[in-house]
Amino acid sequence: MELDNLERIQQLDTLNMLAEIDGLPDQLMRAYEMGMTSEVFKTSEVSVSRVIIAGMGGSAIGADLLAAYVADLCPVPVIVHRDYGLPSFARGEGTLVICSSHSGNTEETLDSFAAARRSGCRVMAVCTGGELAALAKKENVPFITFEHKGQPRAAVGFSFGILLAIFVKLGLIPNQADEVRSAVEAMKESQQHLTPSVETVRNPAKRYAGQLMGRWVTIFGAGRLAPVARRMKGQINELAKAVANFEFLPEADHNALAGTLHPAEVIQPHTMNLFLRAPSDHPRNRLRVDLTKQAFMLEGGNTDFLDARGEHPLAHMWTLILFGDYMAYYLAISYNVDPTPVDALVHFKNALKEKK
Repeated sequence: MELDNLERIQQLDTLNMLAEIDGLPDQLMRAYEMGMTSEVFKTSEVSVSRVIIAGMGGSAIGADLLAAYVADLCPVPVIVHRDYGLPSFARGEGTLVICSSHSGNTEETLDSFAAARRSGCRVMAVCTGGELAALAKKENVPFITFEHKGQPRAAVGFSFGILLAIFVKLGLIPNQADEVRSAVEAMKESQQHLTPSVETVRNPAKRYAGQLMGRWVTIFGAGRLAPVARRMKGQINELAKAVANFEFLPEADHNALAGTLHPAEVIQPHTMNLFLRAPSDHPRNRLRVDLTKQAFMLEGGNTDFLDARGEHPLAHMWTLILFGDYMAYYLAISYNVDPTPVDALVHFKNALKEKK
């Protein structure tokens, strides 16, 4: 459909997902500042040898982004846990388990909270409220709550920014105030070219959405951009209700690259492969991105690059996250669907509850 028809966009976007995307830079800044000013725990009291962040969906992607970003800053391993329970090594006060749930009612995360308490781990929680907040308060577990009434996927600034601040306050990484400020500035600068008022001919997010129409999309990312690729995939799924998947480099060069031949009648007209790039990429991964794109292109696949903006790795991650959100939003509008409701997920959760 016509992406420059602002009236039609407003009619389709009944719950104003656009406002959530427009507000993402400020949300990230607010979340980091909230975490840094929180007094729910004392840094001197915390000494850990590993961190496990338990969460699902929109809460877990914030943890993925955090783990990738701090990989070369943090002296202890950071593990994202998307499941019930916890790994068997999660025992004792040397393990910090952070339970992150937007609603506070995610059953997998609540189960991880209970497992952490049974195993004597240090525990804290991040949520908007719900049962997780009630349990944390009852059991005297440190927790941070934030206000957000929208979809979990629209709260990625909170699910990342608060965790980032927690790691700073624990002394696991240096203060990130300058880096967050730089990322927010880069996001707002790139945003000037991405909002609906910018016509398609000058709006790259709208143009890319047009290229994704009717195609199975694969997002490729390496290093810090690997979870960004995962975020883009999820946004295409949930906003546009469209099929998509993600691949990590260099891993994809050891398997996915071989799958570029069949079925030929699908690959050429019905796929789109987007490759994320940033100046902070490892030089060998940068080369891999270029060569992998070339290989897919030579086999008839549709390919293109998405380039990060900004001066710092955090800005590189978040300018691409913002771009991906706008791109997925415009794809939803192009498919003539409301970007906010996720009826398939709601129906599944209801069916799961009936089986208790």
